[in-house]
Amino acid sequence: MKARILIAEDDANIRHGLVATLESEGYDVVAAADGAQALKLYPQQKYDLVILDVMMPRISGYEVCRELRAAGVATPVLLLTAKGEEVDKVVGLKLGADDYVVKPFGVHELLARVEALLRRGRLTAAGAAALTTAGRSPVFRLGAAEIDRNTYTARRAGYPDETLTARELKLAETFAAHPGETLTRDALLNAVWGVGYFGTTRTLDQHVAQLRKKIEPDPVEARVLITVHGVGYRYTGEAA
Repeated sequence: MKARILIAEDDANIRHGLVATLESEGYDVVAAADGAQALKLYPQQKYDLVILDVMMPRISGYEVCRELRAAGVATPVLLLTAKGEEVDKVVGLKLGADDYVVKPFGVHELLARVEALLRRGRLTAAGAAALTTAGRSPVFRLGAAEIDRNTYTARRAGYPDETLTARELKLAETFAAHPGETLTRDALLNAVWGVGYFGTTRTLDQHVAQLRKKIEPDPVEARVLITVHGVGYRYTGEAA
């Protein structure tokens, strides 16, 4: 079955180019001219990936991403931005985006990122299905948080439920599988983003920071996911 991708891009030339490029690779593509239209289109079909231009009139790509995540949507989100400043990338990641591409971008880079996100989405879905089929619970613990793979939810007593992105869930699974071990940044990037990832370790650091907010009582004084300076991170196994 073809992967279905929803694109929201207000520049008609870029939008048509994206549609033509992705369709030529065999993807089923639905295009929206702005963020408001994208939010109307999303509930009408099942999508495997959402590509959002950041700077759109009426409703920006940031706002679309925020609304999708607030509604519990775990579909991977790729942001397109004309801005190269780190702060803009960080904002997108904090809102729940899975990756970003800075304009102008090459076709090969875009396609590589699209395929990587789709592949990770398939692996996450397959992993959850396998666990259910085997009769094992899809729920695991990370510190004091109960993580549900099926609903992408983190639950802690006394705190509101938190929705995890696909990458945050994969990070949580990776840490939970290696309690007490120091995992290097490169190892975590390979496990969560894949060996073909083009970005920097700063992306990993931002995702760890967001995950901490959802599982740590005090993300500033982390006790569950500890930074090992110059190396990476360690899951202590504490039910902090």
